[in-house]
Amino acid sequence: MAMWQGDFLFLLQNLVLKDFRVRYRNMSLGVFWSLLNPLMMMGVLTFVWTRIVPNPTIRHFPVFVLCGLVPYSFFNVAWVSGTLSIVENSALVKRVPVPREIVPIAAVLSSCLHLGIQILLLLLAVLAFGLGVNIQWLWLPLVWALEIVFVCGLALLTSAINVYIRDMRYVVESVIMVMFWLVPIFYGFENIPPKYAYIYELNPVAALILALRSILLHAAAPHTATVLKLAVVSAMVFAIGWVAFRRMKDSFYEHI
Repeated sequence: MAMWQGDFLFLLQNLVLKDFRVRYRNMSLGVFWSLLNPLMMMGVLTFVWTRIVPNPTIRHFPVFVLCGLVPYSFFNVAWVSGTLSIVENSALVKRVPVPREIVPIAAVLSSCLHLGIQILLLLLAVLAFGLGVNIQWLWLPLVWALEIVFVCGLALLTSAINVYIRDMRYVVESVIMVMFWLVPIFYGFENIPPKYAYIYELNPVAALILALRSILLHAAAPHTATVLKLAVVSAMVFAIGWVAFRRMKDSFYEHI
């Protein structure tokens, strides 16, 4: 049993590294795109919301918007790559007797390498704006871990569906596009009407953004209710994705 567990961990590690290498293989700037994309978006949004449509109530706007862009970017890249993972690794799924759940989870975890670079950028921005390190940074591993669990659950669900319905990729991309406007990336939670505020907090991406802003901008612990909602919804989505994947995986061979 221990040997098999070691084999699975070895396979998971190699899948993560393979996905990461393939993603940047033909890019001249490689992993630097992990920095350039959020920096360019931060610059555009900062210009628009401080010069074109100024909002003087938001301090340290570049850091404020990065707290939204980094979680959204991870959500975008990890969910899409997780959705496509089974079909793109069809040879492995057909020929190697390993738990197929490992494939979408590896796709999400490979995005965590990209995420780590962006988190470093975010923390450097916090320091550059003089906000400094505070004890609440200890919350960061927990809230990010919950977000990763949430995306793994989504990837398990949609990667399984994508085997049978190849349009699933476009459904996911459409949802991600809509989510850019439905999570508080460039606006504050206080701008959300009270009747929608509870629904917003049930979205783990929005909950993570709120938690990051509390921790990094205000040196305050995230609200207990926000963390609880993030934890409960992430666990529920992972459980649903896991169960759905296991029920659909036996027929993968016939469709890929």
